[in-house]
Amino acid sequence: MDKQVRPVSAFNNELKLKGFNVFEIESDSPAVRFYSRKDFYKICLTTGKSVIHYADRSFEAEGTVLFFGNPHIPYSWETISSAYAGYTCLFSEGFLNTSERAAILQQPPFFRVGGTPILTITEQQRIFLNGIFRKMIEEQQSDYVHKDDLIRNYISLIIHEAMKLQPSENYDQHKNAASRITAVFFELLERQFPIESPDKPLQLKTAQDYAQHLALHVNYLNRAVKEVTGKPTTAHIAERIISEAKALLQHTDWNIAEIAYALGFEYPSYFNNYFKRLTGTNPMSLRVAEV
Repeated sequence: MDKQVRPVSAFNNELKLKGFNVFEIESDSPAVRFYSRKDFYKICLTTGKSVIHYADRSFEAEGTVLFFGNPHIPYSWETISSAYAGYTCLFSEGFLNTSERAAILQQPPFFRVGGTPILTITEQQRIFLNGIFRKMIEEQQSDYVHKDDLIRNYISLIIHEAMKLQPSENYDQHKNAASRITAVFFELLERQFPIESPDKPLQLKTAQDYAQHLALHVNYLNRAVKEVTGKPTTAHIAERIISEAKALLQHTDWNIAEIAYALGFEYPSYFNNYFKRLTGTNPMSLRVAEV
Protein backbone atom coordinates (compact mmCIF):
# COMPACT_ATOMS: atom_id res chain seq x y z
CA MET A 1 0.00 0.00 0.00
CA ASP A 2 1.34 3.43 -0.93
CA LYS A 3 2.33 5.69 1.93
CA GLN A 4 0.18 8.75 2.41
CA VAL A 5 2.09 12.01 2.48
CA ARG A 6 0.58 14.93 4.35
CA PRO A 7 0.49 18.22 2.46
CA VAL A 8 3.21 20.65 3.55
CA SER A 9 0.52 23.16 4.56
CA ALA A 10 -1.01 20.66 7.00
CA PHE A 11 2.42 19.92 8.44
CA ASN A 12 3.18 23.62 8.93
CA ASN A 13 -0.21 24.39 10.49
CA GLU A 14 0.21 21.58 12.99
CA LEU A 15 3.71 22.77 13.80
CA LYS A 16 2.57 26.34 14.44
CA LEU A 17 -0.26 25.14 16.66
CA LYS A 18 1.86 22.91 18.91
CA GLY A 19 5.12 24.84 18.81
CA PHE A 20 7.13 21.68 18.07
CA ASN A 21 7.19 18.61 15.86
CA VAL A 22 9.45 15.57 15.90
CA PHE A 23 9.58 13.08 13.07
CA GLU A 24 11.74 10.38 11.52
CA ILE A 25 13.35 10.81 8.12
CA GLU A 26 13.05 7.51 6.33
CA SER A 27 15.39 6.37 3.58
CA ASP A 28 14.57 8.13 0.30
CA SER A 29 11.83 10.10 2.07
CA PRO A 30 10.82 13.58 0.82
CA ALA A 31 10.70 14.68 4.48
CA VAL A 32 14.13 16.25 4.02
CA ARG A 33 12.34 18.98 2.05
CA PHE A 34 10.97 20.31 5.34
CA TYR A 35 14.44 21.57 6.20
CA SER A 36 13.55 24.62 4.15
CA ARG A 37 11.25 25.80 6.96
CA LYS A 38 12.72 28.99 8.41
CA ASP A 39 10.26 29.80 11.19
CA PHE A 40 11.55 27.36 13.78
CA TYR A 41 14.69 26.18 15.50
CA LYS A 42 15.78 22.78 14.22
CA ILE A 43 17.86 19.92 15.50
CA CYS A 44 18.52 17.30 12.82
CA LEU A 45 20.36 14.01 13.25
CA THR A 46 21.03 12.71 9.73
CA THR A 47 23.03 9.97 8.07
CA GLY A 48 23.89 10.32 4.41
CA LYS A 49 25.75 12.63 2.06
CA SER A 50 24.76 16.26 1.73
CA VAL A 51 26.00 19.82 1.38
CA ILE A 52 24.82 22.39 3.89
CA HIS A 53 25.14 26.09 3.04
CA TYR A 54 25.07 28.18 6.19
CA ALA A 55 25.46 31.97 5.93
CA ASP A 56 28.60 32.42 3.78
CA ARG A 57 30.02 28.95 4.47
CA SER A 58 29.42 25.50 3.07
CA PHE A 59 29.82 22.13 4.75
CA GLU A 60 30.11 18.78 2.99
CA ALA A 61 28.58 16.15 5.26
CA GLU A 62 29.09 12.43 4.83
CA GLY A 63 28.15 9.97 7.54
CA THR A 64 26.20 11.10 10.60
CA VAL A 65 25.96 14.76 11.60
CA LEU A 66 23.97 16.73 14.15
CA PHE A 67 22.75 20.01 12.69
CA PHE A 68 21.35 23.02 14.57
CA GLY A 69 19.26 25.47 12.54
CA ASN A 70 18.62 28.98 13.79
CA PRO A 71 15.61 30.67 12.11
CA HIS A 72 17.50 33.98 12.16
CA ILE A 73 20.35 32.68 9.99
CA PRO A 74 19.66 31.79 6.33
CA TYR A 75 20.78 28.34 5.22
CA SER A 76 19.98 25.69 2.65
CA TRP A 77 20.44 21.93 2.47
CA GLU A 78 21.32 19.86 -0.60
CA THR A 79 20.82 16.10 -0.32
CA ILE A 80 23.32 14.23 -2.51
CA SER A 81 22.95 10.55 -1.59
CA SER A 82 19.76 8.68 -2.46
CA ALA A 83 19.73 6.89 0.90
CA TYR A 84 19.12 9.42 3.66
CA ALA A 85 17.81 8.75 7.17
CA GLY A 86 17.59 10.27 10.61
CA TYR A 87 15.40 12.46 12.80
CA THR A 88 14.31 16.07 12.95
CA CYS A 89 12.96 18.14 15.82
CA LEU A 90 11.49 21.56 15.03
CA PHE A 91 10.40 23.95 17.77
CA SER A 92 9.64 27.60 18.31
CA GLU A 93 11.47 29.82 20.73
CA GLY A 94 8.13 30.29 22.47
CA PHE A 95 7.92 26.56 23.10
CA LEU A 96 11.00 26.81 25.32
CA ASN A 97 10.05 30.22 26.69
CA THR A 98 7.64 28.60 29.13
CA SER A 99 10.68 27.69 31.17
CA GLU A 100 14.18 28.91 31.90
CA ARG A 101 15.44 26.57 29.18
CA ALA A 102 14.99 29.31 26.57
CA ALA A 103 18.29 30.83 27.68
CA ILE A 104 20.10 27.72 26.47
CA LEU A 105 19.49 28.79 22.86
CA GLN A 106 21.95 31.66 23.35
CA GLN A 107 24.68 29.67 25.10
CA PRO A 108 26.02 26.95 22.79
CA PRO A 109 28.18 28.01 19.81
CA PHE A 110 26.04 26.08 17.35
CA PHE A 111 22.92 28.21 17.94
CA ARG A 112 24.65 31.59 18.15
CA VAL A 113 25.00 33.86 15.15
CA GLY A 114 28.50 33.22 13.80
CA GLY A 115 28.72 29.86 15.53
CA THR A 116 29.34 26.41 14.13
CA PRO A 117 26.02 24.58 13.70
CA ILE A 118 27.28 21.13 12.66
CA LEU A 119 28.78 18.34 14.73
CA THR A 120 30.23 15.11 13.40
CA ILE A 121 28.74 12.17 15.31
CA THR A 122 30.29 8.78 16.06
CA GLU A 123 28.32 5.56 15.78
CA GLN A 124 28.04 5.28 19.56
CA GLN A 125 26.77 8.86 19.82
CA ARG A 126 24.34 8.23 16.96
CA ILE A 127 22.79 5.29 18.79
CA PHE A 128 22.42 7.33 21.98
CA LEU A 129 20.86 10.33 20.18
CA ASN A 130 18.59 8.06 18.14
CA GLY A 131 17.15 6.86 21.44
CA ILE A 132 16.38 10.41 22.56
CA PHE A 133 14.64 11.25 19.30
CA ARG A 134 12.57 8.05 19.50
CA LYS A 135 11.50 8.95 23.03
CA MET A 136 10.41 12.39 21.82
CA ILE A 137 8.34 10.81 19.06
CA GLU A 138 6.73 8.42 21.56
CA GLU A 139 5.83 11.28 23.89
CA GLN A 140 4.54 13.39 21.02
CA GLN A 141 2.06 10.62 20.18
CA SER A 142 1.06 9.96 23.78
CA ASP A 143 -1.82 11.38 25.82
CA TYR A 144 0.40 12.22 28.79
CA VAL A 145 -0.68 15.62 30.09
CA HIS A 146 2.91 16.78 30.77
CA LYS A 147 4.43 15.52 27.53
CA ASP A 148 5.50 19.04 26.48
CA ASP A 149 7.69 19.28 29.57
CA LEU A 150 9.24 15.91 28.79
CA ILE A 151 10.00 16.96 25.22
CA ARG A 152 11.59 20.18 26.51
CA ASN A 153 13.77 18.02 28.75
CA TYR A 154 14.81 15.88 25.78
CA ILE A 155 15.67 18.96 23.69
CA SER A 156 17.79 20.29 26.55
CA LEU A 157 19.49 16.90 26.87
CA ILE A 158 20.42 16.86 23.17
CA ILE A 159 21.82 20.38 23.44
CA HIS A 160 23.87 19.51 26.53
CA GLU A 161 25.20 16.36 24.88
CA ALA A 162 26.19 18.42 21.85
CA MET A 163 27.96 20.97 24.04
CA LYS A 164 30.32 18.19 25.15
CA LEU A 165 31.47 17.68 21.57
CA GLN A 166 33.90 19.72 19.53
CA PRO A 167 32.29 21.57 16.59
CA SER A 168 33.19 20.26 13.18
CA GLU A 169 35.74 22.37 11.35
CA ASN A 170 35.16 20.88 7.90
CA TYR A 171 33.86 24.17 6.57
CA ASP A 172 34.95 25.65 3.28
CA GLN A 173 34.36 29.20 2.18
CA HIS A 174 31.89 29.20 -0.64
CA LYS A 175 33.66 29.18 -4.01
CA ASN A 176 32.13 32.55 -4.72
CA ALA A 177 31.96 34.11 -1.28
CA ALA A 178 30.64 37.45 -2.52
CA SER A 179 27.72 35.80 -4.32
CA ARG A 180 26.93 33.65 -1.30
CA ILE A 181 26.99 36.59 1.13
CA THR A 182 24.84 38.64 -1.21
CA ALA A 183 22.28 35.85 -1.51
CA VAL A 184 22.18 35.51 2.28
CA PHE A 185 21.73 39.27 2.67
CA PHE A 186 18.80 39.34 0.24
CA GLU A 187 17.14 36.36 1.91
CA LEU A 188 17.42 38.03 5.30
CA LEU A 189 16.16 41.32 3.84
CA GLU A 190 13.05 39.66 2.43
CA ARG A 191 12.34 37.94 5.74
CA GLN A 192 11.69 41.34 7.30
CA PHE A 193 8.62 41.79 5.11
CA PRO A 194 5.72 42.15 4.77
CA ILE A 195 5.03 44.35 7.78
CA GLU A 196 1.78 43.00 9.19
CA SER A 197 1.13 45.32 12.13
CA PRO A 198 2.26 48.75 13.38
CA ASP A 199 2.88 46.99 16.70
CA LYS A 200 5.63 44.88 15.09
CA PRO A 201 7.94 47.42 13.45
CA LEU A 202 10.86 46.67 11.14
CA GLN A 203 13.78 45.32 13.16
CA LEU A 204 16.72 45.49 10.74
CA LYS A 205 17.03 48.94 9.18
CA THR A 206 20.70 49.58 8.40
CA ALA A 207 23.63 47.80 6.74
CA GLN A 208 25.20 47.56 10.21
CA ASP A 209 22.08 45.78 11.52
CA TYR A 210 22.30 43.17 8.76
CA ALA A 211 26.05 42.74 9.17
CA GLN A 212 25.69 42.15 12.90
CA HIS A 213 22.89 39.66 12.35
CA LEU A 214 25.05 37.72 9.87
CA ALA A 215 28.18 37.97 12.04
CA LEU A 216 30.03 39.88 9.32
CA HIS A 217 31.94 43.15 9.35
CA VAL A 218 29.79 45.79 7.70
CA ASN A 219 32.57 46.68 5.25
CA TYR A 220 32.83 43.04 4.19
CA LEU A 221 29.07 42.88 3.60
CA ASN A 222 29.09 46.15 1.66
CA ARG A 223 31.97 45.06 -0.57
CA ALA A 224 30.30 41.75 -1.39
CA VAL A 225 26.90 43.27 -2.21
CA LYS A 226 28.46 46.08 -4.29
CA GLU A 227 30.65 43.60 -6.18
CA VAL A 228 27.70 41.37 -7.14
CA THR A 229 24.93 43.93 -7.71
CA GLY A 230 26.75 47.16 -8.48
CA LYS A 231 24.80 48.93 -5.75
CA PRO A 232 25.58 49.43 -2.04
CA THR A 233 23.75 47.56 0.70
CA THR A 234 22.00 50.72 1.88
CA ALA A 235 20.48 51.24 -1.59
CA HIS A 236 18.88 47.79 -1.54
CA ILE A 237 17.54 48.33 1.97
CA ALA A 238 16.12 51.71 1.00
CA GLU A 239 14.46 50.31 -2.14
CA ARG A 240 12.81 47.55 -0.14
CA ILE A 241 11.58 49.96 2.55
CA ILE A 242 10.12 52.28 -0.09
CA SER A 243 8.44 49.34 -1.82
CA GLU A 244 6.86 48.30 1.46
CA ALA A 245 5.87 51.88 2.23
CA LYS A 246 4.01 52.12 -1.09
CA ALA A 247 2.22 48.84 -0.40
CA LEU A 248 1.14 50.02 3.05
CA LEU A 249 -0.04 53.36 1.67
CA GLN A 250 -2.05 51.69 -1.07
CA HIS A 251 -3.45 48.64 0.70
CA THR A 252 -3.97 49.56 4.37
CA ASP A 253 -5.88 52.22 6.26
CA TRP A 254 -2.96 52.92 8.59
CA ASN A 255 -2.23 56.59 9.08
CA ILE A 256 1.14 58.07 8.13
CA ALA A 257 2.40 57.97 11.70
CA GLU A 258 1.60 54.27 11.99
CA ILE A 259 3.32 53.49 8.69
CA ALA A 260 6.35 55.53 9.71
CA TYR A 261 6.67 53.68 13.01
CA ALA A 262 6.12 50.29 11.38
CA LEU A 263 9.00 50.98 9.00
CA GLY A 264 11.34 51.96 11.83
CA PHE A 265 11.11 55.75 11.75
CA GLU A 266 10.94 57.50 15.10
CA TYR A 267 8.93 60.45 13.79
CA PRO A 268 6.54 60.82 10.81
CA SER A 269 8.57 63.82 9.59
CA TYR A 270 11.64 61.57 9.22
CA PHE A 271 9.61 59.14 7.13
CA ASN A 272 8.13 61.95 5.00
CA ASN A 273 11.58 63.37 4.23
CA TYR A 274 13.01 59.91 3.50
CA PHE A 275 10.13 59.00 1.19
CA LYS A 276 10.27 62.31 -0.70
CA ARG A 277 14.04 62.13 -1.12
CA LEU A 278 13.82 58.67 -2.71
CA THR A 279 10.59 59.00 -4.72
CA GLY A 280 10.26 62.71 -5.44
CA THR A 281 6.84 62.90 -3.78
CA ASN A 282 5.43 62.74 -0.27
CA PRO A 283 3.53 59.74 1.14
CA MET A 284 0.18 61.50 1.37
CA SER A 285 0.30 62.46 -2.29
CA LEU A 286 0.71 58.82 -3.24
CA ARG A 287 -2.21 57.79 -1.05
CA VAL A 288 -4.46 60.51 -2.49
CA ALA A 289 -3.48 59.51 -6.02
CA GLU A 290 -4.56 55.92 -5.34
CA VAL A 291 -7.98 56.85 -3.96
